[in-house]
Order: sequence, then structure tokens, then C-alpha cells
Amino acid sequence: MFLVVLPLVIVPLFLAQTASYFNAVNGTTRLARDLLGFKLGELEKFANLQWSLLVDNGFAGRSDMVDAAKKAVEQYSRSILLSGSEIIFAIDNSGGIGMSTSRIVFSPDESKALLEILEKENQGLQSFAHGGEKYIFQSFYFTPFGWHILISEKEAVFFEDARKITLETLISLGAALFAAVLLLILITHRLTNPLKRIVTAMEKIIETADLSSRVDIEYNDETGKLARTFNKMTEELDKAHSQIKRYAFDAVLAGKKEERIRQIFQKYVPNDVIERFFASPEKMLVGDNRNLSILFSDIRSFTTISEGMAPDDLVSSLNRYFSGQVDIIYNRKGVVDKYIGDAIMAFWGAPEKHNDDALQSVMSAIDMTDAVKKFNANQKKIGKCEFQIGIGLNYGEVTVGNIGSERKMDYTVIGDAVNLASRMEGLTKTYHSEILISESLFDELRKSSPNSGLNYRLLDTVAVKGKTKGVRIFTVKQTVTPDEQKAWPIHNQGMKLYYNRSFAEAVQKFKEVLSIMPDDFNAKNLLDRCTEYASNPPPENWNGVEVMKTK
Repeated sequence: MFLVVLPLVIVPLFLAQTASYFNAVNGTTRLARDLLGFKLGELEKFANLQWSLLVDNGFAGRSDMVDAAKKAVEQYSRSILLSGSEIIFAIDNSGGIGMSTSRIVFSPDESKALLEILEKENQGLQSFAHGGEKYIFQSFYFTPFGWHILISEKEAVFFEDARKITLETLISLGAALFAAVLLLILITHRLTNPLKRIVTAMEKIIETADLSSRVDIEYNDETGKLARTFNKMTEELDKAHSQIKRYAFDAVLAGKKEERIRQIFQKYVPNDVIERFFASPEKMLVGDNRNLSILFSDIRSFTTISEGMAPDDLVSSLNRYFSGQVDIIYNRKGVVDKYIGDAIMAFWGAPEKHNDDALQSVMSAIDMTDAVKKFNANQKKIGKCEFQIGIGLNYGEVTVGNIGSERKMDYTVIGDAVNLASRMEGLTKTYHSEILISESLFDELRKSSPNSGLNYRLLDTVAVKGKTKGVRIFTVKQTVTPDEQKAWPIHNQGMKLYYNRSFAEAVQKFKEVLSIMPDDFNAKNLLDRCTEYASNPPPENWNGVEVMKTK
């Protein structure tokens, strides 16, 4: 009992003292830091004022007047000192001392170390070592003099109040703990004696399995109530014994069944989805036809990349790449269907459907391209090969459900909509775009997420390999450049004219786009096409469809 109660007393006491300590230390340190920062700000204002006076009066080029201004800054620095250990000094870019309120001489190593700290231009408190002691300082760079101006204080002096608070806290905490332990020993000794006698009686019942045994009721207090309750419990236990065994057997069967289901589900469904299914068993995974958003992502020229990297480097890079990409998909409520070599297939809308599945799939694609930029920055930093990816998305009806055997199952999607999503990814190379979405996904986004803030650009109408019906394809961005903000609406106007067979007018629109973005591949491509059609119009049954011969 003592060991149970002791933490209940000690922990709140310790937490209260610790909170008080941190509040006091943080408050003291913050005041000291703010005072240091305030003086630094005032000193910077004064230095700027002196320089402004030189400039305004045309003395900025006179060395004697500049020296006088520097002297004024030094005198002002002396006036704001608050302790004998505080030093305000300036150090130039070569490590020389420009001015100082106290004599201070740095060794070459100390000067070099201090300059390295100052060149990082970090804000807030910093520290440097001098003469075997550590100093806390704040600084600013004053360009007219070429000075780093520092207000410094010995670390021991700066944190003196905090150390005092620490010592006082430890003393008060120790005294409080000692008093609490002493008091608990006295109380628990009085309380545990009758409880020990009850425990002895209970152990005897356990050893003999004699439910007819009883404990003596010695006191008419809480321990007496405990004895009476225990006696009542033994009476009921015998009656409930058979029922308990039946319940235990049922529980074992239920546990085995649940474990079996979990093992099956874990072959193809993320753990968080499994938890939701066990909360709602009626939503067990079954075959179903439904509209989903499907994503394919692929690393471009991966064969070339793999040939130029050592196997261990390639695996390490791929693992880091996949980790970031998959986290984005899961965070956007998607399901990773499978890895296809260096490609990722994912979908949204199953096993659970959300109102914003289409939007989440596109936002995942945008986040994935952003993540690749960060990934490549790190790859470049460590001297590894950078990755470029293409992402294609489609929205349409698919069959979703369990496919496989008893030994291996996949919860996957199949159908033409899946194939078209794969084709969209392949077309990213043709249209020099990181992300391509189909017309059906574009329509779903406009219907389900009209206020998404996304920016769209219609690139073409294509009939992918194996199909004759054309599909309009779009590229999409969340944030566009100022040039894209101007050019994309004009491009879309040109596409409308193109489909209306107004090729000459479309030529002007695409020329206008190229005047804003001269290197834009798609505008150049459509300009050439419209120019050709303006001279040699397509047949009357032309519907704007470009037939793709390859993936």
C-alpha cells in the first residue's frame, strides 16, 4: 500500500515543483534575454543615428568624423552597461577589435571561432569561449563600420538567478518529499496491519480452493466491509463457475476468429482500415463496382538511373523515396494498391468512401511532386542521383475487392478506368508535364470540390493505345507562377478555338501564350498543329482526337 500511495503523493509534488522551477527559470532567463536584446536594439538605433548624422552632413567620407562617430558609439555602449562583467565590443571581418568597453584580447583561434558564429547570422542568444570562460551574447552587423557589434555577459553571471532558483527548488522539494514519506510510513503502517490478516485468509482459500471458507470480520470499518464483500463474492463464485468457463471458451474462439481475420486483412489492407472494419463488421471487404480515383506514379528513366548507381545506393534511395511518397498517400486517405517496380499504384474511395476522394487524390499528386523536390535536394547534397517522376490520375468505375488465393490476397481494383490512369502517367512524358488528369476526374473535381482553388490547363484530346474514343487531358497545379497565371487562361481559350476549328484564331492565342512563356512545350506543339490545320484543314468528321501509338 505504501508503494501505491507514495507515487500518488510524490508525482504531483514533483510535477508542481518542477513546473514552478521551469516557470521561474524561464521567466528569469527571458527577462535577462529581453534586457540584453533591448540594449542591443538601443545600441543599433544609436549607431544608425550617428551614421545618419554623418551622411546628412556630408561627413561620411571623412575618416576623422567616422572615427568620432565610432567613439560616440563606444561611449554610449559604456553608458548602458549594468554589471562589471558585461562587455560591449565590436569585431571587424578580419577578427580585429573595433571598439570595446573593457580590454579584451582574443587569440587567433578564438577570433576565428567567433567569426564563424557571427557569419551564420543566427538570431537570439549565442555563446563563445574566451580565456577559459563562456560568454552569452547577442549581436548585430553594422554595415557602415563593417563591425559585428556584440553585447556579452559571462554565462555564470547571466544564469546566476536561474542557478539560485534551482538550488532553492531542490531544497524545498527534498524537504517536502522527506515529510511526505515520513507521514506515509506512519499512515500505511496503521492501515496495512488488518489488511495483511485479510490477505493471509485469502491466500488460504486460493491454496485449498475451498469456496466455503470465510474470513473473520475484525473491524467495522472499510477493512470490515472488504471482508464481508469477499465472503459474499465466494458465495457467488461457485454459482458462476460453470458460466465463467463457458464465457472463457467463447472468448477464446472469438479471439482466434478475430486474429484469423486480421491476418487475412493485413495482406492487403492498412491497419487503420482494419480497425475501422472491426468497429463495423458489416463493412467487410467484398467485391463491388464503384467510382474511384486511381493514381499511377513512375520514376522517369529509372533503368538509366539504376545502371548508374550501386545496388545498395539504389535500394537506399528507393526506400527513402517510397517512404515519403507512401506517407503522403496515407495521410490523404488513400490506399497504396501495389508497387510495380519503381512505380506506385494507389486509389481513393475504397474500402471507405469520402466526399473529397477526387480532391485528395489530386492533392496527393501535388504533394508527391513537392516531396520529390525536397528528396532531390537531399540527393544532390549527398551526391546521389536525382529522381524525376510523372503522375497520371483517372476517375471512373472499377471493380474493387479481394483477388488472390488462400496464401496471398490483394485488395485491389481492376477495370478500364485503372488502365486509363496508367496511360495518363505514360502521357506525362509526351506532354512534358509532372501531373496529368483525365476529363472524368476534372469533371468530378468541378462537381465535388468546386472551391478547391486548383488551377487547370487543358492540353489535348487523346485516344490512348487500344481505344478509339478521345479523352481530354489536363495538367493541374495548386500554385502557379505569375507567367502561368496569365498564360493558362489564354491557352484554354486557344483550345476552345482549336476544337471549334477556328485554327487561325487559335494560332494567335498560342502565340500570345508563347510571348509570356517562350519555352512552353505544349503551346509550341499546339501552335504548330493549328498552323498546319489552318493551311490544310482536317476532315469534316475531325473531332480533335490525337491517337497515341504507344503508351
